[in-house]
Amino acid sequence: MKALLLTAPSRLEFVDFPEPQPADGEVVVKVHACGICGSDIHGWDGSSGRRNAPLIMGHEASGEIVATGPSVKKWRAGDRVTFDSTIYCGACAYCRAGQVNLCESRRVVGVSPAEYKQHGAFAERLAIPERILYRLPDTLPYDQAAMVEPVSIAIHAVQRTKIAPNSTAVVIGSGMIGLLVIQALRWAGAKQVVAIDLADNRLALAHQLGATHTINSGREDAAAAVAKITHGLGAETAFEVVGFTPTLNLAINVLKRGGTCVLVGNLSPKTQDFPLQAVVTKELSLLGSCSSAGEYPLCLDLIARGAINVKPMIEAVVPLAEGAGWFEKLSAKDGGKYMKVILQP
Repeated sequence: MKALLLTAPSRLEFVDFPEPQPADGEVVVKVHACGICGSDIHGWDGSSGRRNAPLIMGHEASGEIVATGPSVKKWRAGDRVTFDSTIYCGACAYCRAGQVNLCESRRVVGVSPAEYKQHGAFAERLAIPERILYRLPDTLPYDQAAMVEPVSIAIHAVQRTKIAPNSTAVVIGSGMIGLLVIQALRWAGAKQVVAIDLADNRLALAHQLGATHTINSGREDAAAAVAKITHGLGAETAFEVVGFTPTLNLAINVLKRGGTCVLVGNLSPKTQDFPLQAVVTKELSLLGSCSSAGEYPLCLDLIARGAINVKPMIEAVVPLAEGAGWFEKLSAKDGGKYMKVILQP
């Protein structure tokens, strides 16, 4: 089969690769669509340390089953599916409690840190455990179905805290996940959703997708602007979707006393500084949010019904063979102008 193989930092080759075979409890999926994630870009250039060559990356995918392994009964060839990016064991204490994102033996599709290598979906086919599969709604196209993984991250983050009716939520960062968090917040009942970013094009899209207010933090004091919107009180919740000290500090500063900050951004492996005294004296809650934990059926339904609109975020749908060129574009200085690029094997 053909695959897009990471052979060295910042080097992708379109190569012939051995066909996957389903082990017991596995299926082989013919990939119809796979999105390029921001974490793939940071893995491709070697900066994250979680994409060690040689590796087939890609974890935001959809396709159809073409083969099943021994003991697989629920699935058959021709079934339209997507799959969780997390390969969880299903047996540890966390999995038994439904916290599959915290599995003690957690692996991520298309990721290769020092501990393991798990080839992904930038390929014509891949073998995966049946327990991480989800059936697609009949009307949902493959390219939109490939967006379910980032949607699940947004839904999981929003469900980490209670969104009170008539409340104000602030989203720091209007990239892919931030835009999905904005939509998830409106679905969850937030009255006002404030989007903060440095790029006017992303803020315009944030407004289109449900943000009631947008703030360019490069041109105005974002914390002061949020205070004005909330009549001096501050927001009930803030979602930090970048992962750096300045944005973390901003997320804390925009909160009212007793507010909650949900930490989603996780691009930098370095330690970040934050204002401990403000957290203590305002009695703030800080919540981490990691991946998702079984929200795929809900997310597939939200996408299929249009409750979360992924169409405006799909920048391009291109052949897998053109993937290397798109990695170059997305990693360039102006790469932020692009949203989601979907590769089709």
